[in-house]
Amino acid sequence: MDLSLKVESFTQDRRDWLGSAHGTDAPVSVTLDVSKFTANTHYPSGYIKSGIPLGKVTASGKYGPYDNAASDGREVCVGFLFTAQDVDARRVASTSVVGSMLIHCFIREAKLPVTIDANGKADVAGRIIFV
Repeated sequence: MDLSLKVESFTQDRRDWLGSAHGTDAPVSVTLDVSKFTANTHYPSGYIKSGIPLGKVTASGKYGPYDNAASDGREVCVGFLFTAQDVDARRVASTSVVGSMLIHCFIREAKLPVTIDANGKADVAGRIIFV
């Protein structure tokens, strides 16, 4: 039995990028490929931020950050990460984490943690409305 003192930190998930609650009742479960994310951009504090646009890696079926210049499937935006995901805040490096993705919602584009280009917005047109 381990009775040593353990310290655990938590983050407050910032979801001001959501334009409304519409669509948040039916997120899709996805597995994120942590190696596709950049520490200082996507998870500077150990958590992949909610609101990151996602693309599906064709070879693995896992998801990474949308990148129009990629050639592995992530060049097509398929949705947005709904909840922040712990990847190394507890000092345990993860290679994959399970998260939830919104595929139908309203988004305040100016509040997203990263920018999304016109091609990414066109990929989700009709399902995701940018306000």
